[in-house]
Amino acid sequence: MGEKKRKEATGKKWNKIIAIVVGVLFVVLMVVSSMGSSWINSLAVTKTGDAVTLDYTLYDASGSPIITTNQQVFEKAIAQGSGMIYSKQLSITANQSYTDSVYPVQVFTVANGWNNQFAFFPKEYEAVSAGVVGMKTNDKKTISLPVEASMTQLWTPDQLSRNNVNLSKIRVGDMLAMGVSDNREELSNTTSPNFRVAEITGKSEAGATVDFGCPKIDITVAAINART
Repeated sequence: MGEKKRKEATGKKWNKIIAIVVGVLFVVLMVVSSMGSSWINSLAVTKTGDAVTLDYTLYDASGSPIITTNQQVFEKAIAQGSGMIYSKQLSITANQSYTDSVYPVQVFTVANGWNNQFAFFPKEYEAVSAGVVGMKTNDKKTISLPVEASMTQLWTPDQLSRNNVNLSKIRVGDMLAMGVSDNREELSNTTSPNFRVAEITGKSEAGATVDFGCPKIDITVAAINART
């Protein structure tokens, strides 16, 4: 009789354990169901050919951020009187070359609203495109961008004047927004909606040294759309 009672107690104990396990599994399934496919997407790794949406902050040659998708960074810079630019997210294809002259990204400026586009150069696009391979959603990375010799130029007083810049009024460290034409070598104040930010890194009677290079970008993967 004692053995029978022990068996009954053991059976009830296992019934309780099974009930608890079933209950936990039910809750887990409900949570997974409510998440849809987002939990699967969060595990996806970027592969060649995937379309990737990025948040980013781009830095000039002095290490200062000049353009960002982070609204808090933008608002803080504006409040401090800095010339920060607010950008829409960067959409690229992973590990792909870029053949056009510039890759334009729509940006907001206090002066012109959303009517201008920041110009990324092909090699910059390609560095980011290669750098995202292997990243997951919400992953962060700092990528070094190639800076070519052509991005640093000596502008004579006459060249500056033709672009509405007075040599006597500019100082080392000043930032200039210069239009970029379809010819990527023409870093000049054109009527193109694409522009590039340049820093005055030197000044003499011969003119001003203008640096268009941006050697660093911080990126965060916002979304990955796998190639089908």
